[in-house]
Amino acid sequence: SLQWAQRLVVLQDLGLAALPAALQPRAQVIFQSTSARQRLPKSTRLLRAVMVGHLREEKSPHTLFAAARLLSTQEAIHIDHIGAPLDAALAVQAQATAATCPGYRWLGALPHETTRRRIQRAHVLVHTSRMEGGAHVLMEAVRSGTPVLASRIDGNVGMLGADYAGYFDWDHAEQLVALLRRCHHDPTFLAQLQAQCAARAPLFAPETERLALQQLVIELTAAR
Repeated sequence: SLQWAQRLVVLQDLGLAALPAALQPRAQVIFQSTSARQRLPKSTRLLRAVMVGHLREEKSPHTLFAAARLLSTQEAIHIDHIGAPLDAALAVQAQATAATCPGYRWLGALPHETTRRRIQRAHVLVHTSRMEGGAHVLMEAVRSGTPVLASRIDGNVGMLGADYAGYFDWDHAEQLVALLRRCHHDPTFLAQLQAQCAARAPLFAPETERLALQQLVIELTAAR
């Protein structure tokens, strides 16, 4: 299929490098899009982080569980975890983490609108995946004015940019905890992340995606 295609579309910047070199000239990046949401007021008592991802190995929820266990019960950092229990063993781990870590809550699957509201009210979105093609929840956070703490993998870097300051090494809970604490105690750092996300937000606007797709169709039509 790749060989037969006249043009190829990838969903984030580093997707181009995943293609064979001979096919890269035919490819272009078109980011998926989502609607913008108003940035909602945040709690001043604590830092609220939210992770959105079904419980399955690819999303690396065990990294979040480990981070929750590293946080002290006295720290005002709370983590809400939204996602369906697709893996029964990971669901057991989520329940055990919630039972021993007061700052962690597993909320299970929630309706999309409810999830977006929780993203809007969170100080940061946490994304721990070990593999991604281009996670839709990242753009939902960015388009909601909520900064992201993300694993340093191609699918995330290709969406947030190589110079983004909110990365941690995949499967490195200690680095994630350090970033959460820095967001809580250093307003300047949190503002930096928000500014970087705001700069990327136009990439994920519906009109940007629509114009790119229209241009692609025009080029394909003209080449017939």
